[in-house]
Amino acid sequence: MQTKQNTLYVGSLAKGLKLLRAFDDQHTDLSLTDLMERTGLDKSATQRLANTLHVEGMLDKDPVTKRYRPSHAWLELAFAYYWADPVVGRTLPKLIELSQQLGETVNLAEMSGDHIIYVNRLPCKRTHFAATVIGRRLPALMTTSGRVMIATYPEEERKRIVETWTLRAFTPHTLLDREALGRAVEQAATDGYAVAASQMIIGELAIAAPIIGPDGRSSAAIQCSVSSHHYDEDRLLKEILPALRDTANSISPAMRQPAVRDFTPGL
Repeated sequence: MQTKQNTLYVGSLAKGLKLLRAFDDQHTDLSLTDLMERTGLDKSATQRLANTLHVEGMLDKDPVTKRYRPSHAWLELAFAYYWADPVVGRTLPKLIELSQQLGETVNLAEMSGDHIIYVNRLPCKRTHFAATVIGRRLPALMTTSGRVMIATYPEEERKRIVETWTLRAFTPHTLLDREALGRAVEQAATDGYAVAASQMIIGELAIAAPIIGPDGRSSAAIQCSVSSHHYDEDRLLKEILPALRDTANSISPAMRQPAVRDFTPGL
């Protein structure tokens, strides 16, 4: 991360971005006091930054409560990201086909620092709303997608990651023991896939396969979530894994080719 010692670093812009990052799924509309508490900025800076972001269209402001919330401009930025990320366009047709074939929730995750972020989500009828929204970030070691991507890294890097990356509990079954996490990552390196139960949601079985890049590493993975009421691990490996791996393997060669975009006006 850049610091103020970097002569190109703009501190005021960094503070504005810090204020924007105060919003998340648990904090969707915030008062000035809330923003001060979540950012650590003083009242004057918070007020000036929030007002500037409101005037520039990045934040909406309720005329009665004076509370702020993200504006539609955030969706415009997401739209720009989708056009800029070549993985999204290359994988979506394959993901749709896989989702229709399995009839289960299918996600595309990418590595984002020590987290994964969902950039495509194709839900099934049983999927909860929270599991349909793109942009959710989760600690990579807590997820099958993260573990299977990490498993493609060199051994020493894998060990460092297991020792240092963020851990967070989501259910009573979330694996937090670093030695056990190391074994899970090494198992994924051996198997070429990762599987786990009740890590994010109790009663959920998740399995992921890596999309391998041109350097042999994975920065994206396809993940499928199913209910443990309908599947056990044996059925998951027999019925879901082959299709999941076939899809990931069919995408991997495309990652070595330049992206081609259709910029047809009006689309």
